[in-house]
Amino acid sequence: MLSRHIHDLARLLVRLRLVTSSKIDECCAHLNAGSSPEDFLRALETRQALTPFQVGRIRKGEANTLVLGDYKLVYRNASGTFARVYRAESLIDGATVALKLLRQRWAEDEQTVCNFHREAQVCRRFQHKNIVPIFEIGSEGERHYFTMEFVEGGNLRDFINIRKKLLPVEATRCLLGISEALHYALQMGVTHRDIKLTNVLMSSAGVAKLVDFGLAGDVADAGVMIEDDIGRALEYATLERGTNSPYADSRSDIFFCGAIYYELLTGIPPWERTRDRQERKKLSRYAQVRALPAVDPTLPSRVCAVVRRMMEITPDLRFQDPAEVVFELREALAELGETLPNQRDNNDSVSVLCVERRSEKQDALREYFSGKGYRVLLMSDVERAKSRVRSPNPPNCVLLMGESIGSRIVDDYREMRQLGKTNGTVCVAVLSETQGLRLRARMEQSDRNHVFVQPVNLTKLRKAIERGLKSGN
Repeated sequence: MLSRHIHDLARLLVRLRLVTSSKIDECCAHLNAGSSPEDFLRALETRQALTPFQVGRIRKGEANTLVLGDYKLVYRNASGTFARVYRAESLIDGATVALKLLRQRWAEDEQTVCNFHREAQVCRRFQHKNIVPIFEIGSEGERHYFTMEFVEGGNLRDFINIRKKLLPVEATRCLLGISEALHYALQMGVTHRDIKLTNVLMSSAGVAKLVDFGLAGDVADAGVMIEDDIGRALEYATLERGTNSPYADSRSDIFFCGAIYYELLTGIPPWERTRDRQERKKLSRYAQVRALPAVDPTLPSRVCAVVRRMMEITPDLRFQDPAEVVFELREALAELGETLPNQRDNNDSVSVLCVERRSEKQDALREYFSGKGYRVLLMSDVERAKSRVRSPNPPNCVLLMGESIGSRIVDDYREMRQLGKTNGTVCVAVLSETQGLRLRARMEQSDRNHVFVQPVNLTKLRKAIERGLKSGN
């Protein structure tokens, strides 16, 4: 309820730090003797001391809800099932931030509150140009919130509603940013679990930024099969249940990134949008997607091939890791005439490309080498690994896992060694016990290139890589 007297309302607004005393005096100077609190509010809005959103709250007697910690809410930007996002300003230095506030009806739900704070804690660790950073986490009574970067622009759905569709080079550049963010998050032990147009923001500078890790999965739980839909968006639950995918499978993020890519390129979603939950639970909805060349025959074949593989309904036929997607998108951009910086020149960390098909072994390699500060790329296809080594942006080292590759590892190792002579890539091969008896003698070693036979621990492999990098060609 609005205060009856202007001076009571003015005192409240100053106490809450919504309006300064000087601005109050300025507005009062233009009021007539018989002006009402409503006239006072209109004057504050006219002089932009308050926003229409703030005035609406004040009229309802909810001025106290406009301040959280050291922030005042300015506008409401977005609203979801569990939370609302506001444009807010710091009461300390005036900086603009986005403030995510858990909706009141969930404030007494212990699990929801826990998940909300978990999202904030997970994202607070991230420092990546394509992930919206978290600044502060707080609560006041039953009001739980956190602040993050305010991205001038809008989400990808708003963006595509205006643009209708993007040029292939624009869409590919956008997907590269998203995929690099997913690769980074995966190295930090997290999958997103809710990739969709509204969870990608497009800044005014044209940078795609991932937001809303509220359903983020812990890679430590990867491989666990779950029957219910807890921790999964409905679309993810349908895809994973129908294809026997494990929880926290990064390949699910890749699938739905492919769906975004599809829509950016064509202006048409790969499946019809609906609120019907039963329809969204049908696997056929995601399996029977019209091929890109049939939608737009003018699209580049390389781009169509990347989308097709990202959206393979069978997980094992999809890209197995966001790093593979990043590589393919960079190659596609090169074909489209886009010049990208050499990643090796712009990142001091050592990159190791592991060729391994088995998901549990991939997880072990990723966890170990990431923990030692390496940038880890994982590929299941050795031919694709060779293409990466031949590229202008080769990895520092290639690790070939013989049990996964098979008997052709001898020839693959020789070819990798030869490529390394020109671009400096170190090659390390690990043979199974059975292979070691037959193949090791045929594989020449040097200070830079090594062959091991199982059992061998990861520490020994890492030290061999470090020796190789320190030696000359």
